[in-house]
Amino acid sequence: MTDEDDDLFPRASVLRRVLGFTFALWRRAPRLAAACALAMMLGTLTEIFVPLFAGRMIDAVGQGARGAAMSAFAAIVALGGAMVVFRHLGWWAITPLTLNMMRDVTVEAFARVQRLSSDWHANAFSGSTVRRITRGMWALDTLNDVLLLSLLPSVTVLAGTVLLLGLHWPVLGAVMGVGAVAYIALTVGLATRVLAPIARLSNQWDTRIGGVLADAIGTNAVVKAFGGEAREEERLAHTVAKWRRRTRRTWMAFTWAGSGQLALLWVIRVAVTGVALWLWGQGRASAGDVAYVLTSYLVLNGYLRDIGQHIHQLQRSVNEMEELVQLHDEPAGVADRAGAQPIRVSDGAIRFEGVTFRYAGQDRPLYAALDVAIPAGQRVGLVGPSGSGKTSFVKLIQRLYDVDAGRITIDGQDIAHATQRSLRGQVAIVPQEPVLFHRTLAENIGYGRPEASMAEIEEAARLANAHDFIMRLPKGYRTPVGERGVKLSGGERQRVAIARAFLADAPILVLDEATSSLDSESEAAIQQAMERLMVGRTAIVIAHRLSTVRALDRILVFDHGRIVEDGPHETLIAAEDGRYRRLFERQAGAGVAEIVG
Repeated sequence: MTDEDDDLFPRASVLRRVLGFTFALWRRAPRLAAACALAMMLGTLTEIFVPLFAGRMIDAVGQGARGAAMSAFAAIVALGGAMVVFRHLGWWAITPLTLNMMRDVTVEAFARVQRLSSDWHANAFSGSTVRRITRGMWALDTLNDVLLLSLLPSVTVLAGTVLLLGLHWPVLGAVMGVGAVAYIALTVGLATRVLAPIARLSNQWDTRIGGVLADAIGTNAVVKAFGGEAREEERLAHTVAKWRRRTRRTWMAFTWAGSGQLALLWVIRVAVTGVALWLWGQGRASAGDVAYVLTSYLVLNGYLRDIGQHIHQLQRSVNEMEELVQLHDEPAGVADRAGAQPIRVSDGAIRFEGVTFRYAGQDRPLYAALDVAIPAGQRVGLVGPSGSGKTSFVKLIQRLYDVDAGRITIDGQDIAHATQRSLRGQVAIVPQEPVLFHRTLAENIGYGRPEASMAEIEEAARLANAHDFIMRLPKGYRTPVGERGVKLSGGERQRVAIARAFLADAPILVLDEATSSLDSESEAAIQQAMERLMVGRTAIVIAHRLSTVRALDRILVFDHGRIVEDGPHETLIAAEDGRYRRLFERQAGAGVAEIVG
């Protein structure tokens, strides 16, 4: 989250958004929320009447009225027992309420992140995103406690005490009410106007620490390869230093705010005590009444002091939930359209019809009225310089982005009207740098078809030339591969990715130059596996090394989003001034003369 993101949450709306988000979660379990609130209010009301009966007991003791004193004492005992019961019920109700809410926000935030655009993920630190979700989840726990277990009882005590005192002595009720309102106004003002902005900044730097840590730890192999440990430590130290300065400002501001609130509470105590003594001196209050007033104020003073802390906790939890709510409000990159139906692919024929597409923030479209048809079962290579549109072509087939004009069809069905899950289930991808889950080999191979049997997983591994190396591992298919598959070599990861594509058995296959960075032995094994994989499928091969597309049925040559050449290798290499021939010559050197000859 950057400083510019503050504009998305103006100060006046942050509290409303977060509380609205929280209340919407309460409405999912209205009985639990209402039971908790009612129990806490009833439990708190008992405390308001304890000072009243305490004052009566003192008057009865002073007058020697034993029966009245014992009756007052019995009432105090009964009120205490009721307080314990009601408070227990409130705490009992808030436990499932909060746990359900924390579960829901975590699951829903994860689901939201999964569906955000590829651009959003490219610009976001995974560690920062995780921190936003987990911190917001625990902030929700704090927020529930503050609202239902703390602020609600505090407001109940304040209103009830001022009302009871005002009915007996209006002047005393007014003094206590004005003092309480002044204290609350000061606390709210400090929290929203002073403490919230600086707390927001410290939270932003807390998020950045998570991002820096995840970035360095996730790429530890690169750090070690270049001896960059000291550089990464310095980078983290720089971020932590900024976090420390921001957080110190926040903590010191809370310290000064707390001292100011404490001073105001002392002024209120002096004023209430002075008025109570004045009423006693005027003969308008007995000794028991003075005890009642002082005891009531002590109860109220404790709640007022806690109100300050509760409001600070409220503001802090709101700040910590702010990024989670913002994440929840983030628009999905591509959403299923209303009435979208599962796509049914039998042949795998792909067609681009007048497709115009531009990336967000770009002035010129990458594709302008692009037309191309790939018949079912054809093996097509995509070649061209970086940024020419090869990868974007595949991403549009997967509908990772929506086109600006025109349409893309598979077997005559517009993919924009299909559910994304069904569409992507028809496309198997073997990326150039396959990323594996930190799970077992069997789980990674079976990811494309979770219901597959172990026999089917092993058969897919054999077809991908992966079975032999897997069986040499101590735990075979139950071997964890490490984060992003770091325990395997590049060739082993590629064969696992190919096995995953075999098992998915999708009619459309995308190969992103899976042999570009491998040794000759691994390349030969993987090339053989890919040849098997392409049989009977519509195959699209993104080629960086042109030697890998010579045997394909057709080659599309991209340049700045346009297809400038289209044909088989023999035809394109024969064109003297052709773009494909120039690219091939650049890679093959003088050897092209022998190929042409």
